Amino acid sequence: MTPPATASATVNSLLDIVVTSLGGAPRRGQQDMTSAVFDAMEGHHPLIVQAGTGTGKSMAYLVPAVAHAVATNERVIVATATLALQRQIMTRDLPLLSQALQPHLDRQPDVALLKGWSNYVCLHKAQGGYPQEEATLFAPDDPVPAAGTSTADHPDTAEVESLADQMRRIVTWARDTDTGDRDDLVPGVSDRAWRAMSVDKLECIGSSCPLIHECFPDNARKTAFDADLVVTNHTMLGIAASGSAGVLPEHDVIIVDEAHELADRVTSAATVDLSAGSIDKAARLARRRGGRVTDALDDASAQLALALINQPDQTFTGGLPAELHDAVSAVRDASRLLVSELKPEKKDDTADAGLKQAQAAVLSIFEIAERMTAEDTSADVLWCARPRIGSDTAPPRLYAAPLSVSSLLAQALWPEHTAILTSATLAIGGNFDSAARTVGLAGVDDLVTKDVASPFDYPRQGILYLARDLPVPGSSPTTDDQLAHIEELINAAHGRTLGLFSSRKAAQRAAEVLKERVSYPILLQGEDQLPTLVRLFREDPQTCLFGTLSLWQGVDVPGDACQLVVIDRIPFPRPDDPVRSARTKAVAQSGGNGFMTVAAHHAALLLAQGAGRLIRSTDDKGVVAILDPRIATARYGQYLLSALPPMWRTTQKATAVSALHRLTSRSGD
Repeated sequence: MTPPATASATVNSLLDIVVTSLGGAPRRGQQDMTSAVFDAMEGHHPLIVQAGTGTGKSMAYLVPAVAHAVATNERVIVATATLALQRQIMTRDLPLLSQALQPHLDRQPDVALLKGWSNYVCLHKAQGGYPQEEATLFAPDDPVPAAGTSTADHPDTAEVESLADQMRRIVTWARDTDTGDRDDLVPGVSDRAWRAMSVDKLECIGSSCPLIHECFPDNARKTAFDADLVVTNHTMLGIAASGSAGVLPEHDVIIVDEAHELADRVTSAATVDLSAGSIDKAARLARRRGGRVTDALDDASAQLALALINQPDQTFTGGLPAELHDAVSAVRDASRLLVSELKPEKKDDTADAGLKQAQAAVLSIFEIAERMTAEDTSADVLWCARPRIGSDTAPPRLYAAPLSVSSLLAQALWPEHTAILTSATLAIGGNFDSAARTVGLAGVDDLVTKDVASPFDYPRQGILYLARDLPVPGSSPTTDDQLAHIEELINAAHGRTLGLFSSRKAAQRAAEVLKERVSYPILLQGEDQLPTLVRLFREDPQTCLFGTLSLWQGVDVPGDACQLVVIDRIPFPRPDDPVRSARTKAVAQSGGNGFMTVAAHHAALLLAQGAGRLIRSTDDKGVVAILDPRIATARYGQYLLSALPPMWRTTQKATAVSALHRLTSRSGD
């Protein structure tokens, strides 16, 4: 039986079928969200919907998405920010949904996963089709890793391996994998090893490749362009918004999950950098792979290196200063000529892999230099900085990032498409204005916003402890007072603690000190792959897990394993973050409150995500402890608190400790 395509009630009946097949019942708010999503698709109007933790929002948008795609033959794109959610949708949610709805739809939906080109291993490169040299295996200015690289240096590598060993493992895996997707390679490898065995779209020789029919990214793209529903990531949306619309198949609807992350992910995708090292790499490829003379580009690289050598870390207002502008202009002009010289004479010449690689590298340099020397750079933030990773003496680089991505999204993604954005954290104090403005939907007349409440009883399930009497955190990673607080709380909880820290140094110091003070195991992010650490944390109720931003979002540990979430400080953006600083200044210049619009909003969303790690099911109970008194004493504290789940609040440490003691006694520990 085929449901009427226009009946949202019928789509909710499909949701009932799916949820019942999983042994449950629709959750509070889930049907409301399903109806809102379906109505947005039918009415072709944008929707921003906040769905509290536990709502079951993925099924709430996937059911109407599948029904819409099958009934109308119009493609739906679903974009997520995190690998965990992407994997959940592809390996669990969609297969279960398709099986449950099979008797109720005209046909089974075709679904596909689509990622950027370099996320897939290049078979031609793995088989030696692209010439390799050691210098091209590394990012410019990156230190070459020694044999026996540790997992602390590369958290995505599950075992201690040399670069050569990692590359050999990729080659072996490439012969057997069905997907070629980096995320399917377990244990993972370092970025440097993966770069050696993958290509980006510009480097790919396309139809000239002798292995084109086996090409993993090309086949993934073809599958996606024929699918009803395509699952992708925010970065792909960022690439599309930056002018490469062809990276996505034609579509009618875009559903953005984890939408609070969208602006940052699009900003990252649109950020570029330029250094003498990156120029030298491109010139080297042009000489060795393209057989071209690169004297002009070499001279321009030297000019830029000289101009950068004494540059302090700083943001530029009104474009690059004269010396840097002249140097980057020389790079632009030299690379433009070299791009023309590197054009392959025969498009079907299968021996042109190295030439295509060289042309791609030089074209990238040209496009970056042209952007940095444009007559009007007011849409970009330009700055000079030394890389944070690597040697303290590493030469500085120039960077360019969009001042705002709202116009990019408004002009490139939303027109002629139905935009549906959802997350557990979009409204601050029930207000969607900031979220709409950030993603380019402010002022859209037919925009619908909806807040779907969580099914959790937060005042009865959770306590929010605000450490009002602690000193305000200073420049030190973690203070002695904070460490004493964490020690007492961990002992009361008998482990069971997720520690969310504002910096890697803070997490490391807390782990080092507390491993000596408490008898419960403490795992530290970076000691192993993150999924492995989360699994160990979940399996041993007395274990603690400490880490930084990757743990603030996406970690789902329901049950007794996590009964205490500790947050060391309000997660304001770094004061030296050039993009957010420029955005703050721009808001202030237009008459707004830059601090509240940018820094406080960023902190509020992260706090909400972090606090949301505690209550993951209707049976969970515990304490969120924020060890930064400013949330209770500063004027902006109430704004931050309005973003958090409505847990019962206290400023008394004894109250939090007593509650944790009661919880552990009930657990039998």
